[in-house]
Amino acid sequence: MDYSPETFRPLTFHDALPAFRDGTDTPRAYLERCLATIAAREPEVRAFASLNEDGARAAADASTERWQAGAPLSPIDGMPIGIKDLLETRDLPTEMGSAFYKGNRPGRDSALVQALRQAGAVIVGKTVTTELGMSHPGPTRHPFDLRRTPGGSSSGSGAVISARMLPAAIGTQVLGSVIRPASFNANWALKPTQGGINRGERQGFSQSTVGIHAGCAEDMWQVAVEIVKRVGGDPGAPGLYFTGESPPPPLKPRRLAVLETEGWPLAEPQAIAAFEKALDALRAQGVAILRRGDHPLLEALEQRVMGAMALATDVCAYESAWSVANMMAKNPDALSESLKARFELGCSVTLPQYRARLLQREEMRAAQAALAGEVDGFIGLPACGPAPLPGDTGGSTNKILHTTGNPIMNTASSGLGCPVVTVPRMAVDGMPLGIAITTQPHQDERAVAIARWITDAVPPIMV
Repeated sequence: MDYSPETFRPLTFHDALPAFRDGTDTPRAYLERCLATIAAREPEVRAFASLNEDGARAAADASTERWQAGAPLSPIDGMPIGIKDLLETRDLPTEMGSAFYKGNRPGRDSALVQALRQAGAVIVGKTVTTELGMSHPGPTRHPFDLRRTPGGSSSGSGAVISARMLPAAIGTQVLGSVIRPASFNANWALKPTQGGINRGERQGFSQSTVGIHAGCAEDMWQVAVEIVKRVGGDPGAPGLYFTGESPPPPLKPRRLAVLETEGWPLAEPQAIAAFEKALDALRAQGVAILRRGDHPLLEALEQRVMGAMALATDVCAYESAWSVANMMAKNPDALSESLKARFELGCSVTLPQYRARLLQREEMRAAQAALAGEVDGFIGLPACGPAPLPGDTGGSTNKILHTTGNPIMNTASSGLGCPVVTVPRMAVDGMPLGIAITTQPHQDERAVAIARWITDAVPPIMV
C-alpha cells in the first residue's frame, strides 16, 4: 500500500488519556487493540523477536486499576511499548539478533526498562535488531512494502510504528540506527544528545545512544522524559534537559542551516526534489535558509564532517573488537561474515589511528559549536531516499555490508553527538521519507519544538 503523509494515521497514546480518566476506555482495552493488530500483521512484517502477551495483559490490568482510582503513575501509564532486542529485559530473552546469543536470558532489566516499568508502561515484547545492532539484517520487512527493508539496526522498532502495532518503541543508534529506520517508516523519532538517555549495559560504544520511535511528537517526548526523570542519562552525563514534563510547544526558527553531509551526492534525485520543496515551504513562512556557500562557518562544518562515515566505521570497529574477539574465540560459526569483516577492521585500527579519529570528531564538534549563535538549528535528509530493496542498499564499506540502507546521511550527527528529530512529512514513490532537524548538543527540547512547528508549516510533500 502506498504511504501518504497527508492521510496516514499512526497509533498514538497521549490522546487516549481523557478516555482513561472518564472510564470510556482503559489501558487493557487499548492493549487488546494493539495485540489484535500484531496478530494480523506480525506474520508478514516479523517485527518482534519475542512477545510477552500474558505479562503485558497483567501490566495493563494494573494500569487500568490505577486510572480508575485516579492515580496513574505517569502520562505513559498503560502505554504499550516495544524494546529493541539489544536491551535487557527480565522477563524476555535478549538475543541481540545473533545466533551466538540464542536463548540468552539475563533475567534483569536495563536501566531504561526499569524506568518504563516504574512509569507504568506496558512492555509488550522485544523488537528485532540486526546482529548485535550492526549490519547483518534480521527478518523484519517493511509494513508498506514487504519487499523492502525497514532499515536498521532498529528494524523492528521502526516497523511496529508504521504497522500501527504500538504507539512507541525503543531503538538505539551508533551510526544511523534510529534516524534512518524512522525516516523509512514514517516515525517521529528522537536521537538525543550523546548520553541523554541512560543506556544501562550498552556502554561499549562512544557514539551509541538510545532513541525513541513513536507515532507522534507528544508520545516520543513523553517517553524520553519519563525515562530520564527516573534513571537520568549515561553515567557522567547530565541527561536530557527539559523545562517541563509536557512536550515543548512549536517554535518557529529564525534561521536554519542545511546540513548536506557527505551523503548528499548519494541522495536520490526525487528525495532531493522533495526536500527542496520543504525548504521552499519554510522560506514562504519567513524562515531564512542557509546553504553551505552562504556562510563560511557552515562551509567549515561541511568540510569537517566529510569522512564522518569512515570515522564512525573505524571507531565502531575499534571499540567493538574486544567483545567480538571473545565471541570469535568461543563460536565463530555463529557470527556473520559482515561482523567478521568488522572485527578484522577493528583489529587493524591502531591506537594512534583511533586517537586521530577522536581528534577528527572533536574538530567536527567544534565546527558545529561555532554556529551556535548563527542559526537556530540544522535541517537535512535523514536518509538517501525511501526504504530500498534488499539488493539496493548502499553496497559495502571495508567489506561491511549495509544491508538495511546506507547510514551515510546519519554518521555526521552521530559523530557530533547532537540531538536529531525525524519529522514524517514527505513521500517518494509512495514510501515515507522524513525531514531531519538537528540542534546543538543539549538542545533536544529546541529540536522537538522546531520539528513540531515544521510539521504544521510544511504541507505534505509527495513526489
